[in-house]
Amino acid sequence: MDLDALDRKAESAFPGHLVRKDLVRRFRGQFPVPTYVVEFMLGRYCASTDPAEIEEGLALVQSQLGDRTVRAGEEELFKARAREKGSVRLIELVTARLDAKTDSYLATLPSLRLTDVRIADDLVRKHERMLTGGFYAELELGYDASIAQEKGGRPFEVLSIREIQLSNLSILDDIVGGRARFTVEEWKALLLRSVGLEPEALTPRARDMMLLRMVPFVERNYNMVELGPRGTGKSHLFQQVSPYAHLISGGKATVARMFVNMANGQRGLVCQYDVVCFDEVSGVSFDQKDGVNIMKGYMESGEFSRGRESIRADGGIVLVGNFDVDVAHQQRVGHLFGPLPPEMRDDTAFMDRIHAYLPGWDLPKVHRDLFTEHFGLVSDVLAEFFSRLRSQSRVSAMQDRVRFGGALSGRDQNAVNKTVSGLLKLIHPDPADRPSDETLEWAVRLALEVRRRVKEQQKRIGSAEFRNTQFSYTLGLDGVETFVATQEVGGDDGIGTDPLPPGQVWSLGLGADDGPGLYRIEVTEQSGSGVRILNQPTPPAFREAVNVASQNLVARARDLVGERNPREREFTIQLRALDAARSGSHTSVAVLTALASAMLGRSIRGGTIIAGHLTLGGSLEPIHNATDLVERAFERGAEAILLPVSCRRALAELSDDLATRVQVLFYADARDVLRKALTTL
Repeated sequence: MDLDALDRKAESAFPGHLVRKDLVRRFRGQFPVPTYVVEFMLGRYCASTDPAEIEEGLALVQSQLGDRTVRAGEEELFKARAREKGSVRLIELVTARLDAKTDSYLATLPSLRLTDVRIADDLVRKHERMLTGGFYAELELGYDASIAQEKGGRPFEVLSIREIQLSNLSILDDIVGGRARFTVEEWKALLLRSVGLEPEALTPRARDMMLLRMVPFVERNYNMVELGPRGTGKSHLFQQVSPYAHLISGGKATVARMFVNMANGQRGLVCQYDVVCFDEVSGVSFDQKDGVNIMKGYMESGEFSRGRESIRADGGIVLVGNFDVDVAHQQRVGHLFGPLPPEMRDDTAFMDRIHAYLPGWDLPKVHRDLFTEHFGLVSDVLAEFFSRLRSQSRVSAMQDRVRFGGALSGRDQNAVNKTVSGLLKLIHPDPADRPSDETLEWAVRLALEVRRRVKEQQKRIGSAEFRNTQFSYTLGLDGVETFVATQEVGGDDGIGTDPLPPGQVWSLGLGADDGPGLYRIEVTEQSGSGVRILNQPTPPAFREAVNVASQNLVARARDLVGERNPREREFTIQLRALDAARSGSHTSVAVLTALASAMLGRSIRGGTIIAGHLTLGGSLEPIHNATDLVERAFERGAEAILLPVSCRRALAELSDDLATRVQVLFYADARDVLRKALTTL
């Protein structure tokens, strides 16, 4: 393998903490252990870029995994070795339970099919996770022949345990020091390579989604849902990469195992792991009727009760599952929480506890080309690094820099803050680093999107309190309010409910020759002078509309844009036709609104179409097909249409059905259009 620039930079930044990720695939399927166990061994013996050292280390890894892992059918062979030699070393998933009859702990070693292995109390106290699902470890299994001869004797005993995870207390400092050598994009790429993926094989959108998958590992009490097609690797990160995550297959859980065992006070999974992931979320169920309510309460506060005692934990809850239909069909027949079990899918209170809904349909199905052959951080190094970040927060990075719009409730802001904090910790592990505006905006937009997806589903269920989903943010003191939509709600060519960026307007042209046509007018402005139309050749009717609009803007500048001087700005205008009509005829009111919107930096109300035409003198021309315009606005999904007040009588016969589906707003002049069209003025 040829080292690329990122490999060489990583080699100098993280000596001893890297491993070639393609080496892991050599052992895939050979040994019955997760990926992070193999990488733990590779990190011990192959953490080098020297080919000779790597080959030597691979031989040692092959030998140790071969000698210490139990394949199917070899159970009795290992037991015999323990009997003949007195002890044997294993790499095994070890769990333990309290045997009340003997007042002692017993360990279970599933690969040897042993359920009654003696284990010292101090080993259990030191490694409590073996009581709540267990963990992989290197252990020494002893055999005592004298006990074997006793009636009911238990000859096997766990003599020592070494957890398969990093114990280097300086690992966070090592990562922070090395991170300083990378750009933001290089660091994102190294993180993706560290979980086995090649960033160049992923789209920018897929790279963002993979980074979002990592947030529950670095943010305390982070609750996430990911639903999508089969085969996109939804559970891989939670099962194979980190020993601090626990995967519950099939969704089956007990209250005692998840939270606390009332019989002995033993803490559950959420106390022992950073992340608890339910695979196949459609099958999530508890052994008690109030299990979901207990989980809902825990997801809200991070606490649960055991009698009079309140117990706090910081394990996050992740729910992953499959869509059996495509997203568009799911939205037509219901909502995007449909695959959840019945007690969750229509519970808006449960949904409100979800900090992020990750769109699994934006990730590709796993195939060979997605896997990297380059160097990345060893999985146990990465897992320990993630776990150490959980005690930090990056919410302060947004103070005095980001303001959220009024549509966000308190829970929405909390969810967005947690997602932004997690993303910034991933990108800037040093709390002293100040993220750039670009990085901060990237994190804020992702956080708003994945939280808004939750809010949109609550809105679909019909709850009035969730009606306002127009999430927005403003970056900087003089920034423009920017609205963030979820991609499945609407696209660039559809009239959505979100306000358009400043300078963009929907319009219905009034041309008699080609009939009413839907247009999107887009204006940008900068220092200079004049008006430039990008459409070439420019339709004569649209050129006339632009000329009328620009002259009206100059003539009425004080009324429309205050102290700003249009003569000192250069405008660039583009007409996008979305119907058969292409002329852009009779759109001067919309063009004028777009010009003023760009100068003011204010957005147009979401779902709004503007129709009407001005004269050079500023008066409004009559509209003779107002009913046709309202009908066309409804057909294209608009929520409101602005028309000259002279159309009021012509719309008196508008059908009741149409009148209740589209809001008709009348305006008296250009100033009135701005007052009613802009979100704020």
